[in-house]
Amino acid sequence: MQIPEQRPPLTDALTGVEFERWYWLKDELLTFARSRGIRTSGGKDELAARIRASLDGVASPASPASTRPARAARQLAEPLTPHTVIPAGQRCSQVLRAWFETEIGPSFTFDAPMRDFVATSHGTATLADAVAHWHATRNAEPTEIGSQFEFNRFTRRWHESHPGGARAELLDAWRAYRALPADQRERA
Repeated sequence: MQIPEQRPPLTDALTGVEFERWYWLKDELLTFARSRGIRTSGGKDELAARIRASLDGVASPASPASTRPARAARQLAEPLTPHTVIPAGQRCSQVLRAWFETEIGPSFTFDAPMRDFVATSHGTATLADAVAHWHATRNAEPTEIGSQFEFNRFTRRWHESHPGGARAELLDAWRAYRALPADQRERA
């Protein structure tokens, strides 16, 4: 009988290869990066790549050019109307969420198509355009979930194979899954 491996502590003794075999929370990565003097900006994938490079003693990979537009100097504030133009750099804020929930109803969410619409409007779309986009994307096929959202990808797969499963069961399965090394996770 093979003894299951346990995740090692996140220390300077890890190699980059061993580091990549395990699931780390972003908070763990941030704390470790700060302790090593590694830049902590960017997404989880970028941070993990910098940590791996540091553990292997090589130069950090260059950060990809940002695909987000620069943040707007001012974010939208009430009062909002269907004719309000979404400025470049607008975030999916609570002010926008409240307006969309009033216009669309409680089923509104900032899902991937809506987040992308807001992020790429560049001052050329109105809130009415965003509402139309929301309605047009309701029956769309699910989009691929980025690798940095491992929990979301796991959740989607789990619900597909456990329709009607309880949240507590999902979370137990997630904890067991993330405790495995990466080379054993796909079989789980």
